[in-house]
Amino acid sequence: MAWLYLSAACVFEIVWIVAMKYSEGFTRLWPTVITLVTSVVSFVLLAQAVGGDRSVPVGTGYSVLNGAGTAGAVIFGIMLFNESAHPFRIVCVVMIVAGVMGLKFTME
Repeated sequence: MAWLYLSAACVFEIVWIVAMKYSEGFTRLWPTVITLVTSVVSFVLLAQAVGGDRSVPVGTGYSVLNGAGTAGAVIFGIMLFNESAHPFRIVCVVMIVAGVMGLKFTME
């Protein structure tokens, strides 16, 4: 169940990052509201994933959340905001994802 909470936290993390871009420096109401709400939901879900005697260690949970957020931000930045899709940038994102996967697999 902890990994389900963490997966949901990752989705909300990516949503708030994209919404923050659309908020244009928190000058647009609805993207700002979405940013604030989804960022809080992301942190609450992370707390559920790592809190108490859950199965996700706090360091792993935080790393997974930030790795997914980083990868999601880059992917959506390329798709939605015409950001650079330079091959080296893609390789770096793949290395982040590989590192996060390594954290998950080494705890089993």
